[in-house]
Amino acid sequence: MRVEFDHRMQASAAVPDARRIIESCVHCGICTSVCPTYELLDHELDSPRGRIYLIRDMLQGAPVTTRTRDHLDRCLTCRACETTCPSGVEYGQLIDIGRQEIERRIPRSLSERGKRRLLRRALQSPRLLQFALRGAWMVRALLLAPLRKRIPPPPRAADTAVWPPGAHARRVLSLRGCVQGVLAPGYDLALARILDRFGVTLVDVAGSACCGAIDQHLGAPQAAARTMRRNIDAWWPHIEAGAEAIVLSSSACGSMVADYAHLLKDDPLYAAKAQRIGELLRDPAELVAKLWEHASLPLSALPPGRDKLVFHPPCTQQHGLRIKGRVELLLQRAGYQLTPLAEGHLCCGSAGTYSLLQPAVAGRLRQRKLSHLLAGRPVAIASANVGCILYLQQESPVPVRHWLEILAERLLAGAQA
Repeated sequence: MRVEFDHRMQASAAVPDARRIIESCVHCGICTSVCPTYELLDHELDSPRGRIYLIRDMLQGAPVTTRTRDHLDRCLTCRACETTCPSGVEYGQLIDIGRQEIERRIPRSLSERGKRRLLRRALQSPRLLQFALRGAWMVRALLLAPLRKRIPPPPRAADTAVWPPGAHARRVLSLRGCVQGVLAPGYDLALARILDRFGVTLVDVAGSACCGAIDQHLGAPQAAARTMRRNIDAWWPHIEAGAEAIVLSSSACGSMVADYAHLLKDDPLYAAKAQRIGELLRDPAELVAKLWEHASLPLSALPPGRDKLVFHPPCTQQHGLRIKGRVELLLQRAGYQLTPLAEGHLCCGSAGTYSLLQPAVAGRLRQRKLSHLLAGRPVAIASANVGCILYLQQESPVPVRHWLEILAERLLAGAQA
């Protein structure tokens, strides 16, 4: 595809990236075979190729309407198209550029802007989110089942236990995050306990917060950049003091942090630091697998009939971070039998705030995903991302849990690798 931008884009810093990405597309259509919205809606403009056409035309000066925006909004940003594309089209970067430009050209209604602003504010403020959820938890038992399922349960007391003491010379860094810290603090606790058995301390880094994905994908890139800089500032003293890696239990956060180097590449103060952050980033499956190669991880025996699991690979892990099959190997090494999963590449529908803004499409994707996950009759579903877990659990008849929790609850007391 050739592209010549109109005068409104000439001064934009996004022009070089947009041109490079659009011109790398050879419009072969292979991406349509793995796109969830194209699979459901059967509309070319709801496929990656169709959205690239829309963005190209908009940047060249073609008129855009709310229908153009609707097609871009319906993209889950799952990035399955990226791991399938033979030309290496960086679609995730382009869809962000397109969304930011269309927000400028076609402002949303006051109610739509208010809804997005509320999501950005509430989901990124642990204090505000916890305040709202406390009220919901108080009345949850009184609600009808359809409403009750939409309110996530409060974390268990065990999930808020004190982390292992940071006594090891080897240290890796975490991210306090936003939603996960309120609804699922047990994920980081589980990671901390597993790493502790290998002689590695997971540092709870004060000053770190949301990874920035909520702002980035809701059309607020400047706010996202401020969040990225804040996290880098929080991590940097620890990095200078010898921290080995940044390890995030949420694959969505990991995928976002992996993009820091690209998103801050034009920032003279943070570009080099963002590049270094990306180099230090590790998915928990990568680090645990490496540690387990050189040391044992004593686990309790599995109870009879509790060994059959299915793993749901989050899009942010398999497409964003390009990590496939690592968690499955770890679970198998721990003694679990994994049932086959059809259409493992397809999104579950959660996709950050997507399930809140596009509930109809998200609901259809979740139903389809659960039908595949449950086909092998597992006793539980394992995954690696808080959004996927909470969204699937709303409708799943079996528990949906983080793989780190599943392993950590079987750690033998007092055993050290």
